[in-house]
Amino acid sequence: MQCSYFDAGVCRSCSLMGTEYTSQVLDKQSQCRALLAAYPGLHWLDPVTSVEQDFRNKAKMVVGGSVGSPTLGILDSEKNGVDLRRCGVLQPGLRDALPTIADFIALARIEPYDVAARRGELKYVLLTEALSGEIMIRFVLRSREAISRIHKHLPKLQHALPQARVISANLQPEHKAIIEGEQEIMLTPTSTLTMRTGDIDLQLGANSFFQTNTAVAEQLYAQARQWSAEVNPRTVWDLYCGVGGFALHLADGQRTVKGIEVSPEAIESARASAQDAGLTNIRFVAADATRFVLDSKPADEPDLIVVNPPRRGVGQELSQWLETSSVTTVIYSSCNATTLATDLEAMPSFSPVRGRVLDMFPQTRHYETMLLLERR
Repeated sequence: MQCSYFDAGVCRSCSLMGTEYTSQVLDKQSQCRALLAAYPGLHWLDPVTSVEQDFRNKAKMVVGGSVGSPTLGILDSEKNGVDLRRCGVLQPGLRDALPTIADFIALARIEPYDVAARRGELKYVLLTEALSGEIMIRFVLRSREAISRIHKHLPKLQHALPQARVISANLQPEHKAIIEGEQEIMLTPTSTLTMRTGDIDLQLGANSFFQTNTAVAEQLYAQARQWSAEVNPRTVWDLYCGVGGFALHLADGQRTVKGIEVSPEAIESARASAQDAGLTNIRFVAADATRFVLDSKPADEPDLIVVNPPRRGVGQELSQWLETSSVTTVIYSSCNATTLATDLEAMPSFSPVRGRVLDMFPQTRHYETMLLLERR
């Protein structure tokens, strides 16, 4: 993939830009295998590859520049705005929406936040696009100062972008490297974006986590479904379930499935998705994953557990619980193979028998790893 921003030296976010794509995937596969070299019985499936560009369903654009001429992209070393609205890794629908959003910022007179001066209002514009072409737009603001003007001019934005199904304002008043705050102000009647993955419609709320590459996420869920079908568990727990991606794809109406996620909003979205899909024997609980398993009774322990933790991994407590539990099978989906290897060391009773690298993030050094673990 060729990128004019990278060539000009104005953006280095994609650290592997210009590297031949086949080499990128082979290097990621080699790195992952090296980190898990302690398991010679691990059979590696062929990696799941992605298109090289137009794959990101999310855009996290820092707002810079001026009211009349805002930039949407990143900040340079001197905290000046760098416009990246034609970024090639974004889905085309996101790129096409950014100029209209920039015009709306100027129309509504929303002053971009000046990091150096600590003044202004608009910090970020966060976008998510579903396969249907519908878009969620979130304006991250320092205060409510611009809310009335956003409301006033919102019909013009909706007319120009009829695919904008969900629009909200997020308040992040602190001068910190935190993208979003706790308070979300919905500006449209609809508060969730429907993201189709395989045969399941996931409902994404404003704060919901979803993988950045929809096509590869579909392969991720399909692989978990295949491994689960082979094991045929009666009971499944999906820890760190988010909006229920794994749980919903593993539910078949017969086995009992339970999803655990600390975010109440994500849990509400997961419940709505299960209801829309007509799935039975599936339940979602808003709770910390580690606390949930530590408080559970041995008699309630499932046959299979899916874990999809953040980059820090599942951690020592949860790893030790898995080690001493009666769980026989674990499907571990990891975005950080280093912490994955550390977690595996803490549960030696489990052997990784199959693994797969999924290139969720082309042009970067990041990737997703899935392992099927069986108790020895």
